[in-house]
Parts: sequence; structure tokens; C-alpha cells
Amino acid sequence: MDLTFGLITGILFGVLLQRSEVIRYDRQLGALLFQDMTIVKFMLTTVLVGMVGVHLLVDLELAKLSIKPLILGGTVLGGLTFGVGWGLLGYCPGTSGGALGEGRVDALAGIAGMLVGAAVFAEAYPTLKATVLTWGDYGKVTVPQLLGLSHWVVVPVFCLLGYALLRWIDKRGL
Repeated sequence: MDLTFGLITGILFGVLLQRSEVIRYDRQLGALLFQDMTIVKFMLTTVLVGMVGVHLLVDLELAKLSIKPLILGGTVLGGLTFGVGWGLLGYCPGTSGGALGEGRVDALAGIAGMLVGAAVFAEAYPTLKATVLTWGDYGKVTVPQLLGLSHWVVVPVFCLLGYALLRWIDKRGL
């Protein structure tokens, strides 16, 4: 049942990606140039709704958080790799899958690149584990834990800040 639910929600997410036009190349380029914030608005809304939903499910004991450690070295290296790939291809991993689903064969290059990158990462992992993945290891922490506050204090603040950012983006016509 868990896999079926994951498949259904994945398909629904893909449909939302397609319907909101975030898998279009011009939207991707616009986001990279800070000229079209459609992707930013879509992802920020997704994060905010997900944040509320996850914490609600955890509090109702219908889900369990699996917090990964905050390791700055890996986060910075991963972010740079992601950004370079997105800039070169014009798709991020999720949108390349959506673009392929729409029949855009150029997305195959990105998907092949992701597979090659995963293989390179797997081969380099022992070295990375001893070096980059030790830099700035803060352990398994969350923002509410860092602030010493309940997540139901932090989540509404993030939602209000996110809403304010969305309003600002809209007023700027981005």
C-alpha cells in the first residue's frame, strides 16, 4: 500500500508540474535569470504545504520524521552540482522526468547525466565520506530544535514569511 500511495502521489505531483508549466524550458531559464518566478512560487508553496502536512501527520502519529544530518560540506557540493546541472540542461531532476513524460527527448540527456552522476557518487562515496561529508557536520537537527521552540511556533512563522515572499513576487510581476 505504501508503494501504491507513493506512485499515486508521484503521478499527481507530475501532473501538477506539467499543469503549472514549471517543466517548460522558458520557465526554467526565467528562474535561473530571476525573471520568471513561476518555479520559485510553485516550489515555495509545495514546501510550505508539505511542512504543515508533515508536522500534522507526525503529531497525529500517522508518520514519523526521518531527519538526515546537516552536513554543510555535502550540502554545498551537492547544491553546486545540482545548480551546474540545472544551468547546463535547463531541467532539474523532477522537471526532466516531466519533460520526458511530455515527449521531450532532450530530457534523456539529463536523465542519463543523473544516472552517471549517481554512479560517480557511488564510486567516490568512500573518499567523500572521509572528507567532504565530515565538513560542518551538525548532526540531526531541525530549525525548531535549533531555536528551542515548538514546531507549531516555527511553522506558522515560516508560512507567514513564505506568504509575504509570494505576495512580494506577485507585486513585482515576476
